[in-house]
Amino acid sequence: MTRRSMKEDDALEDFEPREITLDGVTKKVYVGKNTGPGPAVIVMTEMPGISPHVARFARWVRDAGFTVYMPSLFGRDGAVPGAEEGVAVYQRACISAEFRAFAGKDGTDASSPVTLWLRALARVAHQECGGPGVGAIGMCWTGNFALSMMLEPAMLAPVLCQPTLPLNNPGGIEISPEEVAAVRQRLDRENLTVLAYRFEGDKFCRAQRFAAYTEALGDRFEPRVLPDQAANADVPPFFAQHVTTPHSVVTAHLIDEAGQPTLAARDEILGFFTRRLVGQMPAPD
Repeated sequence: MTRRSMKEDDALEDFEPREITLDGVTKKVYVGKNTGPGPAVIVMTEMPGISPHVARFARWVRDAGFTVYMPSLFGRDGAVPGAEEGVAVYQRACISAEFRAFAGKDGTDASSPVTLWLRALARVAHQECGGPGVGAIGMCWTGNFALSMMLEPAMLAPVLCQPTLPLNNPGGIEISPEEVAAVRQRLDRENLTVLAYRFEGDKFCRAQRFAAYTEALGDRFEPRVLPDQAANADVPPFFAQHVTTPHSVVTAHLIDEAGQPTLAARDEILGFFTRRLVGQMPAPD
């Protein structure tokens, strides 16, 4: 993959922008195809949008042999995350009906409504790309969405990177007890697992959240906690001013150098997708 500057807006010219309507809701989805008919992986952006770092990760997934579906959920697509613009996107998302940014007053969790649309996208992606199923990775604001998407049978490989919601409960997991019980039953029944990543000192995704996932999912939840010193310090303005602890494992805080823990996390994720989505595919005739 050609190296690009992470400090300049990304034109996303090597992705096909598609307007996809599901359940009466239309969203733009950037589809990145490899040279073959690879199975689908849905890459969900972190706050405040599809940045050059997020696009870089999507290209890594594409180059590993998958068809990437990258929905535009908020922010300005391809933009370097600016401090003021990023805060404005964050504030709009907090009050959007599509996202459940906060736990209920009684501390109850529930999935963000947009996950219903994302589950429908997984069905469409599976129909279009074939294979045994679909993978998905959520990051930050969307971090837990891949878990809620496990209610869709086509979803086989969920990855949670620094799940941040709900904002007001460090131990919340943003999925209702009924839904998480159904997900746990499916994981056990189909011998599936959930990969999850965070930095040790992340103030947005704390140890309490991973402990809650472990309690809900048992050994089907596979947490990875990276040391803070493994984080890239050269980050865009939004992260420099408003994300003041290591946070984005495979995007802004990833160090793209051999031997780095964040690069090893990227490779583990790509291997996870390969085992679940390619390793099970029948050999071509």
